[in-house]
Amino acid sequence: MLFIALRQMLVRGKQTLTTLSGIVLGTAAFIIISGVLLGFRGYLIDQLINADCHVRISPRQEIIQANSMDDLFPNENVFWLSPPSGKRGSTHLNQASLWYERLDLDPEVEAYSPQVSGRIFLYSGSNQEAGKIIGIIPSRQILITPLADYITEGSVESLAAGNRLILGDGLSKLLGLGLNKTVWITAGLQERTPFRISGIFRSGNKALDDSIAYGLLSEVQQLTGQSGMITDIAVRLKDVNRSILKAEEWRGLGEDKVLSWQEANSSFFAIFKLQDAIRYSMTAAILVVAGFGIYNILNVIINQKKREIAILRSIGFRPKEVLMIFLMQGMILGVVGGIIGLIVGFLVCLRIESLPFSNPLFSAGAGSMVVSFAPAIYFQAFLQSMVATLIASWIPARSAGKLSPIEIIRGE
Repeated sequence: MLFIALRQMLVRGKQTLTTLSGIVLGTAAFIIISGVLLGFRGYLIDQLINADCHVRISPRQEIIQANSMDDLFPNENVFWLSPPSGKRGSTHLNQASLWYERLDLDPEVEAYSPQVSGRIFLYSGSNQEAGKIIGIIPSRQILITPLADYITEGSVESLAAGNRLILGDGLSKLLGLGLNKTVWITAGLQERTPFRISGIFRSGNKALDDSIAYGLLSEVQQLTGQSGMITDIAVRLKDVNRSILKAEEWRGLGEDKVLSWQEANSSFFAIFKLQDAIRYSMTAAILVVAGFGIYNILNVIINQKKREIAILRSIGFRPKEVLMIFLMQGMILGVVGGIIGLIVGFLVCLRIESLPFSNPLFSAGAGSMVVSFAPAIYFQAFLQSMVATLIASWIPARSAGKLSPIEIIRGE
């Protein structure tokens, strides 16, 4: 049966080659698109996980609406001339010490770091930049994020000397300042306060590097008028995959806002879902075209080889065996096309990985493309090509198996 199937395919070599090319293209396209998209996704997720905490605890703030005041006027019909608006809530954690106790006792917590943050203006001569200052305890912060690894000049520990700041690489360039230079800072209506730049960091995230400054917790509290207050607690878990579940658990312990890193970056994950839909749709379209090619080839072969089918049936071939002959042709195309597609896709991905690439979202400088070579991608690509060819070849093969010698002779 295999010999007969191969011979019939080789008779129509051009059509067979065209259909084979479609399968190769579909398989290779899926590998290339998936490799690039999943490679960038993995890089981005790694940046998100490492650049920030796994879970962040902060004060809850609520948008005020017309019905937000119903509890103050029970059983009364209130008509607002000007409906209440804005937001309500605290700017700092009211029970920070209680959270410290909970986190100290939780075996899933690897480390946590209290923080205080605020909006500031930075001045250097005629240069003025808006930014965000984060007050940290250096010894705790380095356990949450790889801030120490991001330092390109100076050190994190230098903050302990007092009146020191660590600036993002982009922010320092915007101000035209370097290490050991003085920058003037103001928060709100307060007077300008001088700080010495004791460190410069580059996280690779352009948005952070162009706007963030780190200072000592106690000094930032005083600078922003939040003495003794904590605005955030950054938490690192032993298992990052438990972030969502842990955030849900902690949300039930109080009114404070608790967000996992996945929830804080939900917009990225929405984009990832859209990317998945696009890559599967593109590959499906290519494989559908290749499937129609297989269907047409087998239909043509069956119509042209009816006499041979009649002879095969006459010498004892059963309908199932005739079906298998034509089904084999589709499966051979699927296997050969799938394997060639895997090789082509792999080689193209290797080439893409060596291409220089600079992402405007990240300031880590030009690098190379990040491509994923996960085995699951290649397994899915081969499986899709096999399923597409199996479905496309089953219908004509089944009709060939139903043909009887008498029907063929009558038709002739």
